[in-house]
Amino acid sequence: MRISINWLKELVDYDMPTGELAMRLNNAGLELAETHVYGSPKVAEGLELPENHLTWENIRLGEILEVKKHPDADRLRIAIVDCGEGPKQSVTGAPNIEIGTSGQKVAVAVQGAKIFNAYSEDPNPAPTKVKPAKLRGEKSEIVLCSERELTISEEHDGILLLETDAPIGTPISDILGDVVLEVEITPNIARCLNMVGVAREVAALAGGKLIVGEPEWQDEGDPVDDQFKVDIDDSEMCARFTGSVIRGIEIKPSPFWMRYRLTLAGQRPISNIVDITNYVMLEWGQPLHAYDYHTIKPKAGEDVPYILVRNAKAGETLVTLDNQERKLDEGILLITDGSGPIGLAGVMGGLDTEVTDSTKDILLEAANFNFINNRRTAQKLKLFSEASNRFSKGLPPHLNELGLKRAADLMRQLAGGTIAKGFVDNYPKKPEPTVILLPGREATRLLGVELSVQEVADLLTPLGFECEIQGDDLNVTVPYNRIDVSLPADLVEEVARMLDYDKLPTRMLADVLPPQQANLALQGKLRVKQVLAQLGLQEIINYTLTNPKTVELSHPKGLKVNPEAFVQLENTLSSERSIMRQTMLPTMLEVAERNWRFQDRVGMFEIGRVFLPQPGEVLPHEPTHIGIILLGDRDELSWIQDEGKLDFFDLKGMVDGLLAGLNIHDADFKPTQHDMFHPGRCAELRLVEDAVGVFGELHPRVAEAFDLEGRVCAAEFTLDALIAHVPDIPDYTPPPRYPSVVQDIALVVDQSVPNDEVESLILDLGQPLLQTTKLFDVYTGEHVADGKRSLAYSLTYQASDRTLTDDEVTQVHEQIQKGLQEQLSAEIRGLG
Repeated sequence: MRISINWLKELVDYDMPTGELAMRLNNAGLELAETHVYGSPKVAEGLELPENHLTWENIRLGEILEVKKHPDADRLRIAIVDCGEGPKQSVTGAPNIEIGTSGQKVAVAVQGAKIFNAYSEDPNPAPTKVKPAKLRGEKSEIVLCSERELTISEEHDGILLLETDAPIGTPISDILGDVVLEVEITPNIARCLNMVGVAREVAALAGGKLIVGEPEWQDEGDPVDDQFKVDIDDSEMCARFTGSVIRGIEIKPSPFWMRYRLTLAGQRPISNIVDITNYVMLEWGQPLHAYDYHTIKPKAGEDVPYILVRNAKAGETLVTLDNQERKLDEGILLITDGSGPIGLAGVMGGLDTEVTDSTKDILLEAANFNFINNRRTAQKLKLFSEASNRFSKGLPPHLNELGLKRAADLMRQLAGGTIAKGFVDNYPKKPEPTVILLPGREATRLLGVELSVQEVADLLTPLGFECEIQGDDLNVTVPYNRIDVSLPADLVEEVARMLDYDKLPTRMLADVLPPQQANLALQGKLRVKQVLAQLGLQEIINYTLTNPKTVELSHPKGLKVNPEAFVQLENTLSSERSIMRQTMLPTMLEVAERNWRFQDRVGMFEIGRVFLPQPGEVLPHEPTHIGIILLGDRDELSWIQDEGKLDFFDLKGMVDGLLAGLNIHDADFKPTQHDMFHPGRCAELRLVEDAVGVFGELHPRVAEAFDLEGRVCAAEFTLDALIAHVPDIPDYTPPPRYPSVVQDIALVVDQSVPNDEVESLILDLGQPLLQTTKLFDVYTGEHVADGKRSLAYSLTYQASDRTLTDDEVTQVHEQIQKGLQEQLSAEIRGLG
């Protein structure tokens, strides 16, 4: 919302510098996004201006005395202008002044003035200084300014033509100078999406007096009831529909003051009728729509135009004002006449009933539509406008009449129309005023500030609330425009805004803290993040939305993805975000692809939800998964030349590190097969009997699909299954008091026998003296039969109560050797 301070001062009388007002509004919930200063207006008091700000110094009001042809250029003209210093000459190519014309008021930049270069492609060009020059042999002493050269707008098709009674030579800042505060309006402050709403806030916050009253009109035409009729199918979808007829209007440009205000508000002036509807929407917050009265068809068997507000029927279509045919469904609310749809309620009108240059009679609509339905319609059709922005946040039905009367009377004044007597008003369920009983101590309890009932009433009254003290409590009647207030807590929030949030004192909690319960799931998640970061991985955060194409890329066999097997998003804003992910890896691979272009090593992890549809259930199962991606150089760049690349065993080491960091010691790794992974290089992580997830090297076709080179390692685990095995109290083994004995053993086994099985058997056979076993060599080749491999282990023996003798160690070592021979048919190669 862009707030013109000059416009605001016409609505509310207050005495506060603009800089202070901006901060006061910001603290009250109207978040200040940007401040725009035009020229050097008096209302800019208290504002810090940017370095390249145009002050409009030496830019004055001028009057064109004569326009004549340039002798050597067909597209140029010579304008003789009086700007208070006698006639001066300007060579211009502006198409909106013609040869022979005179009397137009213009903004003239004389020598020394600074303006922006209108032809610069730089969005923030440096100002250029005006100085005399010659154009095609003719002197040009001054510049006739366009809106872009004064930074008012991007318009540069012609010079700025003014309508003012100010004396020639008046500084342009005195005529056009203004400050515009651009504020972010959140849904709970939607009442401020209009100038009158902001004026109410300013009156309350700055101690001012509201000047603007409810609009009045001169309705002197024939009775409106005989000129058109309105029906509403469902009052839940359309709470109120009001309409008026204005006859004998003339379509022409709006006066300059209206065009200028619309421009500063970010609107493009079009014609007086369209501009009036936009102006009133900005002023009062009520969206309006003007129809060409004679295009509205009557109901069958009748002869007056007829309007019906109803939901669309399946298969209906409508060509909207942007000349696009819209396919409609039963969830879209329509404005229809006797022949069919003529507008999307609260979103956009139809092309067949638009106001044209030949329009003479207007049917003016001011209605109130269901904000949820309006929001869904705008999303569904990708049609977003200032009107739908306001409807989608909710508007009070009382506003219809105010906006209708204000717009109709402006059409009388600026388009020469005659307003029909009265207005059509279909208002099925007029709501009763909201009355809230506010306990006398509630504001003190919630804010921590001692406030009497009278003080609370004094703070609420300037905001339009009617307060009646009833004993120790306050009975509050909510004004029509505050549909966001329905609870005592809402009133207390208003009290806090009036006090100013920044001035509320800081106090310690006066109550006893409730018992604190540990959030084990969150603690586990944070611990996993910490361990993975310590292992050298970077955390990433992805959208939980993806698309079928990305999922298909992660399947090497070219699987065709059926979107219906996923949780699908309705009214998606992008085809790239149309389904909810069922696995972490596809979206992570997209991030890896973008990073791989610039890095020699990529190591990342993500923790987030996946969404798995459940047959017969409305909501999906949403487990939290851990994803890991690893590829590239094993070591960072250094003078030591090691060209090793990351592979399965590096990832396995990281998984071991994660388990160790979580104090999990009962892990089991099993070979497995998975579509995304390389056959023979994929393992399943199991904890006791729970399958936690898979890890390994991705299938080369998957890596190629994402433009990744070499071996790409990936893992995906279920977080809850992992955390469930984290011990409440970490295992602790005291430091040994007695020395250990280390012995080596080498054995030859079938290549199909996994290392885990061998290590597990060695540990079982060596109990209780064998403490650890570690594989340090794997050999195949000479002296080892085909289909076999040699495994060498380092075994550590130790007792907690004594120093072991050689005989004790030898006995256990031979026991291990014998067990390996018997149970694995192992061939013992030697002892160390």
